[in-house]
Amino acid sequence: MASNDIGIDLGTANVLISVSGKGIVLTEPSVVAIEKNTGSVLAVGSEAYKMIGKTPSNIVSIRPLQNGVISDYDTTEKMLNYFIGKVLNKKGMNKVFMPRVMVCVPTGVTGVEKIAVEEAVRHTGAKEVYTIEGPIAAAIGAGIDISSPNGSMVIDIGGGTADIAIISLGGTVVSESIKIGGDKFDEAIIEYIKKQHNFLVGELTAEKIKIKIGTACIDEEKYMDISGINLVTRLPGKIQINSSEIKDAIEKCTQQIIVAACSVLEKAPPELSSDIYENGIIMTGGGSLLNGLDKRIQEKTNIKVSIAEDALLCVAKGTGASLASLNLLEKNKK
Repeated sequence: MASNDIGIDLGTANVLISVSGKGIVLTEPSVVAIEKNTGSVLAVGSEAYKMIGKTPSNIVSIRPLQNGVISDYDTTEKMLNYFIGKVLNKKGMNKVFMPRVMVCVPTGVTGVEKIAVEEAVRHTGAKEVYTIEGPIAAAIGAGIDISSPNGSMVIDIGGGTADIAIISLGGTVVSESIKIGGDKFDEAIIEYIKKQHNFLVGELTAEKIKIKIGTACIDEEKYMDISGINLVTRLPGKIQINSSEIKDAIEKCTQQIIVAACSVLEKAPPELSSDIYENGIIMTGGGSLLNGLDKRIQEKTNIKVSIAEDALLCVAKGTGASLASLNLLEKNKK
């Protein structure tokens, strides 16, 4: 990698940026706070995230990426400008010296969506922009030799999508991307609590519930007190929920990921299936940390499932490192 190369994991929930020789230098939520009347940016990243659900009517907190792709182009460009500028300033660089940039996109992304990502990054001043699919970046970041003819299977679960792929010789042999990720888990938790308890919680509370007591299988019952709005009295209140309830709340999402994983395995060539049976399945991304999800997939597939070390960072690490394998990746795109 050249000394100024940058890798960007442009996620629905978070943006991570890695710089050659420095590792991951930025991790921020993919959120922008905007003043409605003027369109001016008031806050980006962590500061904007803190405003979710708390802003007055003239301010809106926007997540410009949905399901792993750009839903608000202008806001995404502003967000990237801010993050890249922050990274370059730390290095004492000006955008005149903008490097090659590799950006991660979901597997199966359309040509139009890929161009939108490339253009948004190019408008920040990048001289050369490349894209890499999430599972391949995750595999590189997890330490897998993607150039090997030995088949590897990766399940990368981010905020907006679950990307599942079988990789061999630097390319994707079989893959599937579903619009299920951490955000859908949060939405399911909000809806369940609303229906079962007549109680309304916000997006940030739902995420805390998922992290603290969220589970795909019950090993130990856990409890959590949560604050929100009682929909009967319309007044603030507090209730207690347990991990069994959260398992039920997210079961549909869990099943969709398991079904997608089985679908990819069913399409795999026999020789690669044999490799995967021997090597196991690697899970990456924040969603892979959901308690018991690896066990559920292992039970269904009868294949060993492991969660990668630094699962949250694998895609960002692999995206940055992938520029060193650019010839191999570009060859597989042809």
